[in-house]
Amino acid sequence: MPAAALKQLRLVTQPPGELESLFQTHHGRIFRTAHRITGSAADAEDVLQTVFLRLIKGQEAYDLSQNPEAYLSRAAINASLDLLRSRTRAKSVGLEDVAAESLAVHTPSPEAEHSDRELQTLIRQAVSRLGATAGEMFALRYYEGYDNQEIARLTNTSALVVGVTLHRARTKLKKEIGHYLQAGHKR
Repeated sequence: MPAAALKQLRLVTQPPGELESLFQTHHGRIFRTAHRITGSAADAEDVLQTVFLRLIKGQEAYDLSQNPEAYLSRAAINASLDLLRSRTRAKSVGLEDVAAESLAVHTPSPEAEHSDRELQTLIRQAVSRLGATAGEMFALRYYEGYDNQEIARLTNTSALVVGVTLHRARTKLKKEIGHYLQAGHKR
């Protein structure tokens, strides 16, 4: 190894720093959250990296002392939605292969599997077009399983606002994917 390369190497003798400890503790949850939203392991890895790079670069003001799990979950949701939005704007969203265990119902034929993947992609695209607050609340409710009270605490708002926002988001999503369901793709 050249001497210049050896100078760049350093031994890590200190205990893990705060960010490293956060990563070790929460990386699995962040990855799972991102995977549920994006439908792709590769995208989930990108989101995981994005969340921690934003923390390292100080791009986001953050106070993790109160509830790091909640903050990092929200950061994963927002980064996932940002990724989906950027692809929608670029018109580069492809159909993702979804693992069989992630499907809610057993699909008996390749046509039905294709239809399910297509519908999941349409839903992801529609969620990515919701406003930032509505998209975050939708993901917390339907991807992460939080109830309205928990979402209200996480987003510093009232459960009533959460309920209204989710109702409007569902209405918008039904309109956006309704044409697909009415066109005979419904099983």
